[in-house]
Amino acid sequence: MPLPRTRFEGVDSTDAKVLGSFLTVDGRLHTIPSKRAKLLVVLDHLAQSFELGQTYPETEVNRILRGFHPDVAALRRYLVDDQFLTRDGGIYWRSGGTVDI
Repeated sequence: MPLPRTRFEGVDSTDAKVLGSFLTVDGRLHTIPSKRAKLLVVLDHLAQSFELGQTYPETEVNRILRGFHPDVAALRRYLVDDQFLTRDGGIYWRSGGTVDI
């Protein structure tokens, strides 16, 4: 009998617990974590929304992040500051986070 699928497939149980605490059932972020370790787990999850090797104008980054939380400026800043995204001249690309191989 196959194992049931988890809500956060491919994520270890500790990270899944953190994500479960901060994300609603529909995947929206209800609160931005204040503790750094938990914030990094959430940022890694958000970074998965950006394709490796693809560039994004700031408006597209905002559109993607708005699907998670209305404070897109804070999320964008955290993603760049913690090196999940890189920014140059208003263009962003994914430069960090876990990668499925």
